[in-house]
Amino acid sequence: MQLRHIAAALLLAFVPLAAHAQGDSAQMSRGEYLTRAADCQACHTAPGGVPFAGGRAFVLPFGVIYSPDITPSAHGGIAGYTDDQWVRMLHQGVARGGKHLYPVMPYDSYTGMSREDALAIKTYLMSLAPVPNTIPANHLHFPYNMRWTMFFWNLFNNPDQRFQPDHTQTAAYNRGAYLVEVLGHCGECHTPRNFMQARETGKQFAGSAAEGWLAYNITPDKLTGIGSWSDADLAQYLSTGTAPNHGPASGPMAEAVQDSLRYLKPDDIQDIVLYLRHVKPQVSGPPAVDGAHVPLAPADTLGPRIFAQACEGCHLTNGQGRQSPWAALAGAETVGDPAGTNIVQILSQGSHVQTKLGLMFMHPFTGDYTDDELAAVANYTISQFGGRRGHVTPKQIQDQRDGKPDTGKQTS
Repeated sequence: MQLRHIAAALLLAFVPLAAHAQGDSAQMSRGEYLTRAADCQACHTAPGGVPFAGGRAFVLPFGVIYSPDITPSAHGGIAGYTDDQWVRMLHQGVARGGKHLYPVMPYDSYTGMSREDALAIKTYLMSLAPVPNTIPANHLHFPYNMRWTMFFWNLFNNPDQRFQPDHTQTAAYNRGAYLVEVLGHCGECHTPRNFMQARETGKQFAGSAAEGWLAYNITPDKLTGIGSWSDADLAQYLSTGTAPNHGPASGPMAEAVQDSLRYLKPDDIQDIVLYLRHVKPQVSGPPAVDGAHVPLAPADTLGPRIFAQACEGCHLTNGQGRQSPWAALAGAETVGDPAGTNIVQILSQGSHVQTKLGLMFMHPFTGDYTDDELAAVANYTISQFGGRRGHVTPKQIQDQRDGKPDTGKQTS
């Protein structure tokens, strides 16, 4: 009898430990999901580097900024951050020790994040293996190299307010708003910037340039936005990076799909779609391509010849793509822009996205063809699959290949 009582006492002693372990596991899992939704990996991973170890360069009009290490490394990482310091960093853009962050870190979006979600992300990141990493120093022009000026930027541009649900709307709408406005920080790329490099709230989601790529209009405007997309196509595009008659994602959007959106639950994707249907329509950018365009006659013979040599094998003559929807050109926003900004980026940098079917990629062509040849094939692609006359020049090819900032522009 006594042994039975002892055994029972020992069992009860371990119950709190088991419950604590289950709680930690649940917090860890939740934190991992939120980290995916917040797309932390894309910015905090250098090309070919260890995830979250930082070192990615962001080339901006006022210099170059490198993302920091957010593994729990004591050498430049987040080891030693208290909960309050972590939350202050996400909400106010002030790191441990009082150092102001630059708004390349989207804290003006993350400021809406709940404290509970912020700490769940911290719990997950602290569970990662520490990766000591020496991050290059930022190279910023005067006066942007003075961090204390961010104090005044924050006064004008960071509300430091948590997300407040709209009680006149559904739970699905509010969940979508939180995912789009806060965690997904979609406006950081898809909203134009003013002279202070802050988002123009009156042009929310109207499209902008990000790292030399165009981030297209994602408002429900039927001519220049996503108003003509079906809910199913939009959900598929967000989840996989491609949709019928809309082409594949590329550049930063492909990264967002690869590192973040494809991991979201179907209900969350549907909530994102629902919310985007309710934002204010904005007329901005080139009209969307519907796949029912009439191809224009080629402006020269060079473009068709280069396309036949370099592109037709994967994309096919009709632009439908060979055995892969990620190779489809017909209907893609990229081929509907006469300025050809994203086509030039793809030709210069290539494109890739990790999918459930494996890595889909296109290698860059700048080492294989001259700037004149690339400009010709870009213009041919726009006329053939977008039904518009392209305006790509050899100088544009050179400028975007050299990574000159602000080369991307929207054609209205």
